[in-house]
Amino acid sequence: MKLQTQALCWQSAAAYIVRDVSLHVAEGELVGLIGPNGSGKSTLLRMIYRVLQPTSGGVTADGHDIWRLSARDNARRMAVLAQEDGSEFGFSAREVVLMGRTPHKTPFERDSEADLALVDQALRRVGATHLADRTFATLSGGEKQRVLIARALTQQAGLLVLDEPTNHLDVRYQFEIMNLIRSLGTSAIAALHELHIAAHYCDRLYLLQAGQIVAHGTPAQVLTAETIAAAYRVRAHVHLHPHSGKPRIDFLPDDPL
Repeated sequence: MKLQTQALCWQSAAAYIVRDVSLHVAEGELVGLIGPNGSGKSTLLRMIYRVLQPTSGGVTADGHDIWRLSARDNARRMAVLAQEDGSEFGFSAREVVLMGRTPHKTPFERDSEADLALVDQALRRVGATHLADRTFATLSGGEKQRVLIARALTQQAGLLVLDEPTNHLDVRYQFEIMNLIRSLGTSAIAALHELHIAAHYCDRLYLLQAGQIVAHGTPAQVLTAETIAAAYRVRAHVHLHPHSGKPRIDFLPDDPL
């Protein structure tokens, strides 16, 4: 699925939180949103997945204005992993994954054998079959992310919207979750704090500062010492990793700007 935003803005009181953001995600791409705290990444994503209505501008998915679609039709196109999830209240992991079938069912329609088969398939794909009967609230951060990705798979949406998918995870789980997301082959846009994760996994990056795009391109084009210094106010040495060819960032915390 293709995603595009056009001159997207969101204003709170007299201040713009996001201003004139135009970006795109091509079929099968993983696009990263990076930038310091308060740069507007989460606000931008909330407009993309219809929690916040833009002050101006628009969002299209495969050419369809998302605000002209019904909630059901939009959920068939777009699956969301937000920072806060309300699915914890007593549900098992299997029940959380089964929620992904909701956009494809009529009210009061019973779960079919096909629905249950999709749930089992999704749990296997993310390596979470052994978690199926566990209460969601008892899972670790990495386990919860696996279950939520399985829910997105059962939703059968063409686009994943991910707000800090590696937040609060240790290094092992960060890599596991990002490897899993990449293996899906689904179009995705993700807000990311960890620049090494963005550098290694994303096809393209958009760097936000004060709600506006200040740089975009491949990780090698965006993650330069100059752009990092300007956006994050820290010095860094950037070079290409000898094995992956991706940008490698060494921060210099004792060398102030």
